[in-house]
Amino acid sequence: MWRTAAIDRRSFVKAAGIGFLASLTPRALMALERADAVYASGLRTANGSFAVATVSERGEIIDRVALPARAHGMAFSPATSRAVAFARRPGTYAMIFDVAGRAEPIVIAAADNRHFYGHGAFSPDGRILYASENDFDANRGMIGLYDSSNRFARIGEYETYGVGPHDMTVSDDGRMLIVANGGIETHPDFGRTKLNLDSMQPSLTLIDAKSGALIEKHALPPQWDQVSTRHVDIDDNGRIWFACQYEGHRNDLPPLVGSFAKGEDLRFVDLPDETTRRLANYVGAIAVNRKDRLVGVTSPKGGTSVTIDIATGRVLREDVVAEAAGIAPAKSGFAVSSYEGDFVGTRSDVAWDQHIVRIAPSRRV
Repeated sequence: MWRTAAIDRRSFVKAAGIGFLASLTPRALMALERADAVYASGLRTANGSFAVATVSERGEIIDRVALPARAHGMAFSPATSRAVAFARRPGTYAMIFDVAGRAEPIVIAAADNRHFYGHGAFSPDGRILYASENDFDANRGMIGLYDSSNRFARIGEYETYGVGPHDMTVSDDGRMLIVANGGIETHPDFGRTKLNLDSMQPSLTLIDAKSGALIEKHALPPQWDQVSTRHVDIDDNGRIWFACQYEGHRNDLPPLVGSFAKGEDLRFVDLPDETTRRLANYVGAIAVNRKDRLVGVTSPKGGTSVTIDIATGRVLREDVVAEAAGIAPAKSGFAVSSYEGDFVGTRSDVAWDQHIVRIAPSRRV
């Protein structure tokens, strides 16, 4: 499956071509020569500017593309070798770029009365970019549709059937959109302030990718209405894994990780109490390693990453990672980054942003 297959150095070099290689510094070229896999992530530089970088599995920066403002989530299309960096909420830009540098980046802006929520995904063929958005005047979640064949012109939108959509993804067959509606009302006039913590309605929705019709909506149990559903990924059986951030009392022990499939109820992972405490009631990112049948989560507030066995839900390991940020599948286990510049043990003079995407080839490669 392309979601877990890494693009190897030879494939990346072949796709990039001589021009890209000639543009690299000797240090970056050496990092690429040593790389077995390639990732992308947003970052903040030491001088306060922002960029998105391609990174080896050793954590060495291969190349950078400047960004107009801070990024958040990333998405990648194996079919077209394009990636996108979404602005951090309530940002209004997304930048699409060719990971091999063969074309100039394209910057798109959110529609009037909309802002991006920091996440999105490509259709399997790369033709449509889906973006989680906020219709802030009507207080409803939306998915913007963007046409890759026309410089990502906005061609429509769907409702997410919830409030505060954050992360989203697309089923492997491209027929279904999966959205984590965090349930939190925001408005750009108030920046990142959460406006309805006493009346949250978090949910996960399945949406028909062709029509925008609601397939299923899964609300969280009333006792956990302050558990904000934030991030999602899919395993090789099509099961959807989700991660949460709790807006209630810090001494509570809420469920933070769960899963479900179409036609099933939500099922929470029964994490040990000490693990929930170490996560500090806040999961910042989630990733599935399909090959190893693992789920990984990170918490910047708790300074930890946790690896969970898909089959049993058992916690297999916990690692201390100060300011843990992004997580993505690695050749074995997971690659983890941090706000302090650490990427799988390599320290760079940057602050990595919240998410990592693993750049993978299409099924044809």
